[in-house]
Amino acid sequence: MNALRQLSTDFQRSNPWLGLGLLLACIVLAYGIGRWFSRGVPRDRDSVWFGRSIVDGLLFPLLALVFAYSAHAVVQQYAPTFVLRIAVPVLASLAVIRLFARVLLTVFPHSPLSRLVERVVSWLAWLVAILWALGLLPAVQQQMASVTFMVGKHRLDLRTLVEGGFSAGVVLLLALWVSSAFERRILRGTVVDLSMRKVAANVVRSVLLLVGFLFALSAVGVDLTALSVLGGAVGVGLGFGLQKLASNYVSGFVILLERSLRIGDNIRIDTFEGRITDIKTRYTLVRAGNGREAIIPNESFITSRVENLTQADLKFNLTTELVVPHDSDPDEVQRLLVEAAAAQPRVLAAPAPVAYLLAFVPEGLQFQLNYWIEDPSGGQANVRSAVNLAVLRALRAAGIGMAAPQRLVLRDAEPAARPPAAAPGAGSDAQETAPARPADHNPPAPRESGPNHGQKPAA
Repeated sequence: MNALRQLSTDFQRSNPWLGLGLLLACIVLAYGIGRWFSRGVPRDRDSVWFGRSIVDGLLFPLLALVFAYSAHAVVQQYAPTFVLRIAVPVLASLAVIRLFARVLLTVFPHSPLSRLVERVVSWLAWLVAILWALGLLPAVQQQMASVTFMVGKHRLDLRTLVEGGFSAGVVLLLALWVSSAFERRILRGTVVDLSMRKVAANVVRSVLLLVGFLFALSAVGVDLTALSVLGGAVGVGLGFGLQKLASNYVSGFVILLERSLRIGDNIRIDTFEGRITDIKTRYTLVRAGNGREAIIPNESFITSRVENLTQADLKFNLTTELVVPHDSDPDEVQRLLVEAAAAQPRVLAAPAPVAYLLAFVPEGLQFQLNYWIEDPSGGQANVRSAVNLAVLRALRAAGIGMAAPQRLVLRDAEPAARPPAAAPGAGSDAQETAPARPADHNPPAPRESGPNHGQKPAA
């Protein structure tokens, strides 16, 4: 209540127009300096300092905070400045929100988790700004300091943990920012190879995050000498339970350093074929021609057989096989196949398409058409379909059809008709004579079954 009473007293005693004028001057000055610094700098959504415009970058609220705090420190010696007192925590919260939002957007542009972190930081920052402006922040800090608990032999309080967690978050965020800026500003201009740029960026980011993590632990009050025991336990865990995970991480760095596989290469591993879109420290992303993306552990590339289809040459071979009738002209068929493939825009002219007569099959002549493309990432089924359609049209226009498969149909022989058995004591008039058969026709022998098969009938 004393804080609220003091706030009301400062509002009544202060000159609001003077505070508004000073705050407006600080904002205009911050905008002018930010605009002057941004001359010749391309502003986009990835710029942390300037953003798309001066206002949504980090530099503007940071300069406004410095100017407003300086004006408040000078003017409060002569008169209360209620407006500047409220503006300082608001601008500080805005600067913190801009820092987290811009850095997370730059480092993780498509991560939904970064949006969640940004919202949580925004709510916490505005809550601290309200408590600061109302003068209730010292009382809240005192209450948090009174909440203590034991961690081993060390006594910690809630205020130390919260402040240490905030310091750790800021340090880790700055480490991500520095590593991202190092990759964009230095590595992109000096390292041409994409794989080497990736491994350098991963190493820099890992080192900075490790340093930031150690600094954050020190800020919380954790004794860093205890990490030696923790390091030994982690080593034992990596040797037994985490050997696969450690193997994948080591294999990832080996792949990036050896450059046996690069981002953009077309590979075939086991039965999966596709293009490498990204190489992480633990796994590699491979996208197939139909859009499916496989997550392959890096250890598989070290221990398995991998075909790099673009290691020495970017050309990619496709084939089409077909069978035409025996009476077709093979020279004409070869010419039509080559012309149909060469007419497609994605088929390379060098090496030129070529057609071969592979074999003489019962159905006809078997041909194979070979042609090459240089952009398998654009799809293989579409260009194969275009070549097949062109081949089909060319053969039909030339009067050459596709050979139909031959089928051999086997039928069982019909059993011969037997005359009916004569009644006992009946004469020859009671017997029916079988129809006469041609002399040159040999009827098939009747199939017999049963236990008397192959024996003469009893008299």
